[in-house]
Amino acid sequence: MRVGTIVAVAGGAVGTVALAPLALGAIGFTSAGIAAGSYAASLMSAAAVANGGGVAAGSMVALLQSAGAAGLSGAATAAVGGVGAAAGAGLKLLAGVIRK
Repeated sequence: MRVGTIVAVAGGAVGTVALAPLALGAIGFTSAGIAAGSYAASLMSAAAVANGGGVAAGSMVALLQSAGAAGLSGAATAAVGGVGAAAGAGLKLLAGVIRK
């Protein structure tokens, strides 16, 4: 594996783990709850309507709110890092294709 690829994979993994809490807060999943008028509030409303008035435990909205309130669990951090690493590798591959 080339050094550039290793840097892209590591950068993608570290970047996504570091930015995940910021992204959650930016869309409205905060430590104080779901921010009024945010994208998260829209998601919660849609989930509640689809579920007959409440947000189901274990649903995507519930998981994102939990991560926004308490941070990412170890498993979630590993998953986010894996996605970031794959994205970094994919972008490195795409950049190589574009250069040719």
